[in-house]
Parts: sequence; C-alpha cells; structure tokens
Amino acid sequence: MKNLKGALMFGQSGGPTSVINASAAGVFLEARKHPNITAVYGLAHGIKGLLEEDFYDMGKEDEKELLLMKNTPSSSLGSVRYKLANIDKDDTDYKRILEVFKKYNVRYFFYNGGNDSMDTCNKISKYLLSVGYDCNIIGVPKTIDNDLYGTDHCPGFGSAAKYIATTLMELNLDAKVYDKGQVAVIEIMGRNAGWLTAAASLAGYKGLGADLIYLPEVPFCVDKFKKDVKRVMDANKGKCIACVSEGVRNKDGKLIVEEFSDEKSKDHFGHTQLGGLAIHLADLINQEYGVKVRGIEFNLMQRCAAHLASAVDVEEAFNAGVEAVKAAVSGKSDMMVAFERDMSSGSYKCKYFLLPLEKVANTEQKVPLEWIINNGTALSQDFIDYALPLIQGDCKAPLEDGLPRFARLKKVQAGIKK
Repeated sequence: MKNLKGALMFGQSGGPTSVINASAAGVFLEARKHPNITAVYGLAHGIKGLLEEDFYDMGKEDEKELLLMKNTPSSSLGSVRYKLANIDKDDTDYKRILEVFKKYNVRYFFYNGGNDSMDTCNKISKYLLSVGYDCNIIGVPKTIDNDLYGTDHCPGFGSAAKYIATTLMELNLDAKVYDKGQVAVIEIMGRNAGWLTAAASLAGYKGLGADLIYLPEVPFCVDKFKKDVKRVMDANKGKCIACVSEGVRNKDGKLIVEEFSDEKSKDHFGHTQLGGLAIHLADLINQEYGVKVRGIEFNLMQRCAAHLASAVDVEEAFNAGVEAVKAAVSGKSDMMVAFERDMSSGSYKCKYFLLPLEKVANTEQKVPLEWIINNGTALSQDFIDYALPLIQGDCKAPLEDGLPRFARLKKVQAGIKK
C-alpha cells in the first residue's frame, strides 16, 4: 500500500519504560516531515483511546516538548492492557476501529508495545485488509523484559538493565557493611524471560554483584534455594545477596509466588499479578537460619528510572519511531521495527529492519539456557558480552531547579470521547 494520504494514529500499550516516550517522539517528529501525513494523533490509553474516540492532536505540541519526551519516563499518552477478542468470536471492537479510522481518515497506525501489543497490531492489520480498508500498520517494539521474538534486543531493556546493575552495586556496598551476617533477597521483574534478572550479573562483572541469580528459564526449588543461601553464608561470614526473577516457577510450572498465596489477582490478559516473592523468600531464610534478612523488590523503579537511562537505549528507541514512520510512508505494513546487532567493525552498531507481525505476536524470546551456569545460579560471559553494549552512555532530562525537566504536553483533544 503506497502513497496513502491521511492521518497518523499512535498509541502506547503495556508496561511503561524509561524510553517509551523516545519512540513516541521519533514517530511524531518524523511524521511532521511527510506531506502525505495530514494529521498526527496520539491515543489516550492505547487501544482504549481508539475505541472510545479519545485522542490528542500532536500537531499542536511544541517541538521542544516533543524533544523532551526522549528523556521523559513512563507513557506520556497513557497506557493500557486490553486484549482484542478473536474476530471469529466477536468483531465488535474491529468494527468500531474501522468506524473511527474512516471518520478521521486514518491511513497510518502505529502501536508501541510488547508481545500482546504486537498481537493487537497484527489483528487490526488482518481485519482492515479483509474489509479492503487501506491503512499501513507498523509495530514499534517496547519492553524492558527484552522478550520480543526476532529482534536482538528491545527498547527499554538497556536502561532497565543499567538501573538493575547500578542499584545492585550500591546495595552490595550497603548490605555488607556490618560485622554480622545479613541476607538480601532482591526481586526483579521478568514473568517468563529472565533478561532483567540476568542484568544483575553486570554488577558482578564489576565485583559488586549478587552471589546467586535465579531466572524463570530454569525450574526453581525452594529447598535448593535455602541450601544455596546457606552455602554462600558459610563461605562469606553469614552474608548473601540473591536476585530472583518474579516469575520463577517450580518443576511443574507453577509460579513460586502462588505457592505462598493462591489469591493473586489476574490482569486483562489472564496474567497473574506478580510481586511479593522477595519478602516471602527472605522470611523463609529468617525462619530457617535465624539470620537478619532484607526482602527488596525493585518494582516499578526498574522501568521508570530515566535518571539512569542508557544513551544507546534512548537513541535506539527514538530511531525505532523514526524507522516506523519511514517504513509506513514507503508502503510497508503489518510489520514491526526490529534491531540487528552489527559487530563487523569491531564495535557495536545497531541496524534496523522489518519483521512480520505474525512472527512476533505472542512469541517470547528467552535467555539461552547455555548462558545460565553454576547449577542455575549465575550467567556466563556470553550474557555480559551481549548486554554491555546496550547500557553505554548517559542520557537524561535537563535539570530545572536541580530536578529533571520532563515533557509537558498540552494534550489538545482531537477525538470526540464517547
């Protein structure tokens, strides 16, 4: 589909990151350069904003504020977790999307998110094709979990990894300061893929890491965990730091956090609400060995810590938005912008290419098992070599009165909210 003339619509979905707005800035600023794009809209709360006709005229935003989005964390337009039904079961949402697209002559649609968001993009693309409505649809990758299929890495991961490694180095210095023993159990995000928890090994690369690292790629045994901690304590004067992915499961596939509580709530996609694992595991160690414990959950901080953003991550996230617009205007559709690692020059470079959405939707890329060593408690040099190029450089918001100056969008209403 080439030479389409009409409006562009962009939405953010899923968990925010410290660089998700950099991708939005890339889309909005690049869109202004193309005469075929007659209007630029930003959806309020992703696909819900589309269904409810709730969106903003991004053409009315100051360029300075759009540039500041590069260093503004979280989702400036608002995010959502909403799963479109399979069209053969319920086509209500699809008909509504088509209605809104026709009303505002939307010919370019971009959705910024992870696995479920790429599934949403793919479903909309297939539906519009089936009804003969011309609209170029491109997925813009985003996820600190780094689990999107087919791309070397994902925007948001590098900055989150940098936060985890830096914070762990600082915690290491603090947790081992006393002459008495202490065990710290640190919970890191990662439901099914352990890329973020693996980032703890970057702190170890600098000599200030965790003694034990557990990823969801390997079955987790509570009894083994207790023995591992005891072994480290015995060798280190009662001290131990253990990092655990929130999504670790037992050999039967049950989430460990559900072993402590079966009353966890579910999100719209049916995912169990995670969190609280570090506290439970720390309590077990205290009961077993009577040692002082700390249960620490990095929680939202690891995905919104723009003050520790990687310059590489910020620029790649911005470029992903730019490349998405260029691809759509050139006639590409039903694709996602993906990253390829180029080490041919001896140093890291990122190349951008397009990947069919159907290959990405609902497919997860996990940490290679051969990178997980020491009986499931550490990462090999392969992971260090993989992650180090992604955390390079410093890129943060300018300071105003000593505090970060984040983007302040006008959010001029364009749609007629239902």
